[in-house]
Amino acid sequence: MRKRRHVTRAVLGAVSAAVLGVAGCDAVGGNSPAPSGTDARSARPSPKPTPTWDRSPASVAAVGDSITRGFDACTVLSDCPEVSWATGSSPEVNSLAVRLLGKAKAAQRSWNYAVTGARMADVPGQMAQAATRRPELVAVMAGANDACRDTTDAMTSVADFRAQFEDAMGTLREALPKTQVYVASVPNLMRLWELGRTSPTGKQVWELGICPSMLSDPDSLTTLANQRRETVRERVEAYNEVLEEVCDKDRRCRFDDGAVYDFRFGVQQLSRWDWFHPSVDGQARLAEIAYRTVTN
Repeated sequence: MRKRRHVTRAVLGAVSAAVLGVAGCDAVGGNSPAPSGTDARSARPSPKPTPTWDRSPASVAAVGDSITRGFDACTVLSDCPEVSWATGSSPEVNSLAVRLLGKAKAAQRSWNYAVTGARMADVPGQMAQAATRRPELVAVMAGANDACRDTTDAMTSVADFRAQFEDAMGTLREALPKTQVYVASVPNLMRLWELGRTSPTGKQVWELGICPSMLSDPDSLTTLANQRRETVRERVEAYNEVLEEVCDKDRRCRFDDGAVYDFRFGVQQLSRWDWFHPSVDGQARLAEIAYRTVTN
């Protein structure tokens, strides 16, 4: 899949470079006849490639779930949007919006429509809200809650996940055909289990019902428990393939190539209250990944 990503990027880059700009006005004035044939071609200015991606959008909206709301990053069981990787104002995070716009403009030209607990089915509605602001970039991070269900059978199917994300993109495109989209991959939930299971506090919090499909019975290494976790891991990877494939069909969409999924979160990047959501430091790492994807 990684090889295909790079091939796709190369093909898209080649196509973008081949797109020609609109030819200039006639170079002849007065009553002189207009040139034709070879003379006409030489009289026009050289065509310039038309860029399809703006590395410095002037406004940012964010949609998604609790990660984008900064949940459990500042205080227990509370949103903390000021440390959001996407639109937060915290200097410790240096969010995507602040990196792109500067702190003053980010306060006026960025909006966060993510909702704690949201799944991909909720993203089309969030997109519709974001579209009312007419942002030049929409940042998307959703899918963890589709995998974090009471049981693996309750996880969102891959087909439904695809249809819902396509609906979200269609909702945005109907209102804003030229708005750019950054899509973050779904984090590696297996990695979070590997880290958090070493913390007695983390395991106690998990018993309250945080991502039970992956985190229930964290110390169990039975075949059944391992199969359950592997099923969740495979579903998250399937979600990420969907995000990539749908995004690749849109010339103004960029997927992070699995950078969030591949990032090896350490204990410093996890909330000290739930050992699941990103800490302030974790939010800063997500902002770095997003900014790198948008500006490269």
